[in-house]
Amino acid sequence: MTKTAEAFRTISEVADELNVPKHVLRFWEGRFPQIKPMKRGGGRRYYRPEDMDLLRGICQLLHAEGYTIKGVQKILREQGVDTVKAAGLGPEPEAEVAVAVASVEDAPEPTAKRSRLKRLRTGRQAQAAAKSPAREQILAVIAELENCRSLLLGEAVETSERRAQPQARRSARA
Repeated sequence: MTKTAEAFRTISEVADELNVPKHVLRFWEGRFPQIKPMKRGGGRRYYRPEDMDLLRGICQLLHAEGYTIKGVQKILREQGVDTVKAAGLGPEPEAEVAVAVASVEDAPEPTAKRSRLKRLRTGRQAQAAAKSPAREQILAVIAELENCRSLLLGEAVETSERRAQPQARRSARA
């Protein structure tokens, strides 16, 4: 028998769905005050659908994206619960979450344990940046600045024109 999306869930059901131990959920309750399950007699916890959305987002950011507890706390504090909930919804809103997280000037850095997906995404972004025309312009400006620095320090400057001249002379002699 499966429950509807609106049904409350016990800690065991939540732990099974998120694939985390029950003690981790209790720990998260202490670290994230936004998680507020209902407690009935005997202290039994019942998680509402809103709690489930938030827990999915926290789980995604911590386990799949590699953020630290402090990093997720910072996202919750600066961008709100909806941003974290969106992280747990799946692949479609992931781009929106990435943009929202990147918009914070000093967004929390992922830990060394990044997911394979995160490493692949970062690699694709680096490849795209390496091919951009702006990168070529920046490299040309850096080369120009290095030549200016050399001139100011009185060092000999070797330009591409000077490098080409000896080759041209050699080919003229042959």
